Amino acid sequence: MTLYDWPRASAFGRVIPKTKIYEHAGANTGLKNLFVREVDQITWSHKLAPETVNLAATKQVAEIQVFRITARTAALDRDVLRAIDKAIPFPLIFEVAHGGRVRLAAAYKRPSGAESARWVVGDYFQGDWLPEDAPRAPLPVALNMGALYERLLEPLVAGQTARLIPGVGAAPQTPFTPAEADRPVSLEERIAQVEAIKAQAREVERIKARLGREKQFNKRVAINAELRAAKQELERLTGAHPGTVVTND
Repeated sequence: MTLYDWPRASAFGRVIPKTKIYEHAGANTGLKNLFVREVDQITWSHKLAPETVNLAATKQVAEIQVFRITARTAALDRDVLRAIDKAIPFPLIFEVAHGGRVRLAAAYKRPSGAESARWVVGDYFQGDWLPEDAPRAPLPVALNMGALYERLLEPLVAGQTARLIPGVGAAPQTPFTPAEADRPVSLEERIAQVEAIKAQAREVERIKARLGREKQFNKRVAINAELRAAKQELERLTGAHPGTVVTND
């Protein structure tokens, strides 16, 4: 996993009060308490825009904002990230710092329609923890802001896929037909695959829990059949051999 050396021209460095996030995200008491427990400081650290990175804006990605969260806990609840994403009307990349380490996190964020001011925020992808002083790489090469956003998300999505499908590394298997497999797989398709795997893994665990609670033999037989079908669908999505363990991050 890579940390990026954000261009000096993009430095913003503005501390954002939590109250501003509460206001724009419509935070309830539970979410406010979550911020108090888990978040020390939120900094709008960098603004990646045409004038700061010399790339043209696209319809979906005019700018990309980098937010640095100094966390009080290593396990930062994703509702915290979602609240900030809800408050800021641009695609976001998070740097989460805790205990001398830092990791990247982001969700694929896109406008809900061509003329809409509302945003659709997908599931979150997280990188590995790295030392704060780990080497940083230049921004990936891209032709425009939209392509840069995809290049920044791709390593996070690939890492998540590798954790869900053991042994695939950075080149995840895909449940596409042979003809489809010959074409490049888009970021949206990779994200859809990961989200489908995670949803199906949750379904398998839900059925397992039902089976554990059920005492009647005839109902256990029916639930077992449902569980086998759910596992087969999970194996189809992952391209895994029967018996492969899939973790749900």
